[in-house]
Amino acid sequence: MSESPATARTRAKANRRTVLLDSAATLFAQRGFNGVSIEDLGAAAGVSGPAVYRHFSGKQALLGALLVGVSEDLLAGGRAVLAAGNDDAASLRGLVAFHVDFALAQPDVIRVQDRDFDSLSAADRRQVRTLQRAYVELWVDVLGRLYPDRGAEVRRLQAHAVFGLINSTPHSVQVHGHRPIAAAARSVLEAMAWNGLARA
Repeated sequence: MSESPATARTRAKANRRTVLLDSAATLFAQRGFNGVSIEDLGAAAGVSGPAVYRHFSGKQALLGALLVGVSEDLLAGGRAVLAAGNDDAASLRGLVAFHVDFALAQPDVIRVQDRDFDSLSAADRRQVRTLQRAYVELWVDVLGRLYPDRGAEVRRLQAHAVFGLINSTPHSVQVHGHRPIAAAARSVLEAMAWNGLARA
């Protein structure tokens, strides 16, 4: 049975929105938020500049959708790891593996987050911070069960340090002209992150 015209239109609109978000991540990472115009975004997504407004109210709204969306995905992914019902050590390894996969798949989004966070609207900044704090606390809680002698602030510092290691490496390697081999990069990052968490 073929889908209805309304369903087809809805699917096409969702696909165009996804293409716009992917294009925005690439362009913002390359040129910075202020170096990209609505016309640039439309051209990269294969639509006219004004057509972008059918999906987003403007460039800032597109940036917000990109960074809020990835923060929602991180939190949902972290919760899914913990919901698997593994023991705490396996859960922590699962969080590390999940975050490494994210960083290897989304180096452009990470660069946009680092460089253009202040270009978000105030409401989107608050939402991103809230989501990211909740994600950090997933790690803090697991670390607390594994290492009850460590204070919450130490565990929070560990989580942020591991994020810094994992998030920066794929982008730094690409900036210097070498694409990381995913399997090798994954194993190195996972081992370094685990050692940093377990041996602190």
